[in-house]
Amino acid sequence: MRIGEVARLAEVSPKAIRRYEALGLVAPTRHANGYREYDDDTIRLVREIRVLNRLGIPVEETRPFLECLVAGSEHGDDCPESLAEYHRAIDDLNAQIDVLTARRDGLVQRLREAAYRRSVPTPAPGVDDPLSLPTGLVAPIDDGAAVRLPGLRVPALVLNDTDGARIDLAELGPGRTVIYLYPLTGRPDADTPTGWNDIPGARGCTPQACGFRDHHAELRAAGVDRLFGLSSQTTPYQREVVARLGLPFTMLSDPGFRLADELALPTFDFDGARLYKRLTLVIRAGVIEHVFYPIFPPDRHAAELLRWLHHKES
Repeated sequence: MRIGEVARLAEVSPKAIRRYEALGLVAPTRHANGYREYDDDTIRLVREIRVLNRLGIPVEETRPFLECLVAGSEHGDDCPESLAEYHRAIDDLNAQIDVLTARRDGLVQRLREAAYRRSVPTPAPGVDDPLSLPTGLVAPIDDGAAVRLPGLRVPALVLNDTDGARIDLAELGPGRTVIYLYPLTGRPDADTPTGWNDIPGARGCTPQACGFRDHHAELRAAGVDRLFGLSSQTTPYQREVVARLGLPFTMLSDPGFRLADELALPTFDFDGARLYKRLTLVIRAGVIEHVFYPIFPPDRHAAELLRWLHHKES
């Protein structure tokens, strides 16, 4: 058969077959008129080269497998020399993986350093800034999920906070406690997930936290004895946020959505994960005194809460 037919049956290009010939890996029969004639054994050899090359073995290193086939073996790796080549190829790939991993880790570290270095100053135009809200966000609507909450007693749930304490929500004391629930906070070295800004009320967890930070002293003066953020993110993740943003309050981790299940709090799904909808509970003497829901824009929510407190005490 001609080279074009071999190329079609072996799923390679004629140019590749000519290269294999130049390397002495395949040897067609040559007629007196100069034409090359290929047989079924050539197709088998070319297919073997193609498969091995796709696995990362260079064409030049496939010779042991081809010699094994030519010697009459059913498979190209039935011979000890072929197994030795497997080991060599695996060792070579492991070395490449180590080099690439080191390069990736170096880039990740530089990205992290650069991102965190500019996480407080105003970013360059066009760069997504986790400390501010983009224009055009869609406000969430009130779906009635919080109507039944005022007057309910807070369940006896113990959650971990970022100071290492275990907070019993039923033992918060007689004073006023504020717990603001949020979906998740981003980090400077990670892009905003695709589609996140399109979810009404999702964007803005970091600006909201900064708002509570900036109004913390005023909230305490207005009668808030304890303030917590709460999400389903892990305590170590939240601890980094508290440290990076300089928050004067701690955060509670509820990865199992125990509070949501006890009080039927609103949640939503995003990219296969369940998340809390943004909601703030004002608790007094173990009872939910007031609920803010929906919340928009989140970066102004601390000031909104402060106005409510002043009105409540006036």
